Amino acid sequence: MGENESEDFYARLREELEKSTQWPSDYLYKFIIPTDPEKERTIGAIFDNTGAVIQTKKSRNGKYTSLSITVNLQGPDQVIEKYKAVGKIKGVISL
Repeated sequence: MGENESEDFYARLREELEKSTQWPSDYLYKFIIPTDPEKERTIGAIFDNTGAVIQTKKSRNGKYTSLSITVNLQGPDQVIEKYKAVGKIKGVISL
């Protein structure tokens, strides 16, 4: 995704979150990463000190790990801030 495409995506996401959610609210992130403890720790650090609940599950062959992260946030800008931070990690797929 180019920079303009990602900014458009985040603008639409912000608009949807403002319409559909009463803030503060719990938000569920889902990511898939190639199984790598270092990437897991890096993502965990992004959510450190937020009270996030992080659940991990390896794929059947162990090649990939899914992360489900539930965290209480104040508004759409915090949601987007976390997506952008995790998006900098190579190989992460956001669902």
